[in-house]
Amino acid sequence: MDRNESAIPGLPVVSVLMTSYNCEKYIGDAIRSVLSSTFNNFELIIVDDQSKDASIQVAKKFALEDPRVSVYLNEKNLGDYPNRNRAASYARGKYLKYVDCDDYIYPWGLELLVGMMEKFPDAGWGLCSLEQNEKAPFPIELTPKAAYEYNYLGPGLFHKAPLSSIIKREVFIAVGGFLPVRIVGDLEMWHRLALRYKVVLMPGGISWNRVHQKSEMRFFREYLVEYEKIMIFYLKSVDCPLDKESVQNILRKRRQSSLWQLLKSGMKLD
Repeated sequence: MDRNESAIPGLPVVSVLMTSYNCEKYIGDAIRSVLSSTFNNFELIIVDDQSKDASIQVAKKFALEDPRVSVYLNEKNLGDYPNRNRAASYARGKYLKYVDCDDYIYPWGLELLVGMMEKFPDAGWGLCSLEQNEKAPFPIELTPKAAYEYNYLGPGLFHKAPLSSIIKREVFIAVGGFLPVRIVGDLEMWHRLALRYKVVLMPGGISWNRVHQKSEMRFFREYLVEYEKIMIFYLKSVDCPLDKESVQNILRKRRQSSLWQLLKSGMKLD
């Protein structure tokens, strides 16, 4: 696929979505990383969630200089995943690619992601930044059953953040986007997507996740119980593609964790 080829004439191949909140220190670097891409056929949509700093002013400067950049300001603060949905609502591309305002995508990142997705036209989404697969080189396409096995019986898959994802826009719309929850929305979304669509596994070296004191992931440990609830819900769902014996074995192992005892107080598990 030529880097300038469009899925539909006049429309971008990729909509890069950047949600912004109090990120003036890093957003310039994030925007420049996207604009430096070797893949040129993209739009960059920045949606500010009522920042209290100069984030939107920084973003608007880039929009004045590059027609591929569009900046929107929410009328009220929506929060992380609702704002990701809002950003997607403005998108026109075949693919959605999240790059957070404090993260970075390497110049070759979009080109590699699109190229690997195009090799598997039946796949609905992809995840990158994965540990090396011992059985085959990336990219690898997995069926729903294989994706659940890779996550629960293999090295893990659904723990990746939105920065690691690329999703066909029509697929994102079909599943209704992210749930309006905090922190755990990506884990829930990957479970839901994997039930319906094949996923492409891709290597690292595509994007960079900035670690800093104001990152949302500093609250990760506070949401461990919520993560566990999501996994139990999808494992016990009638739609779970794993066989009953595998599910029982996975749940048996999870019962041995301390989180299970915490969950018993507010959720029926057996």
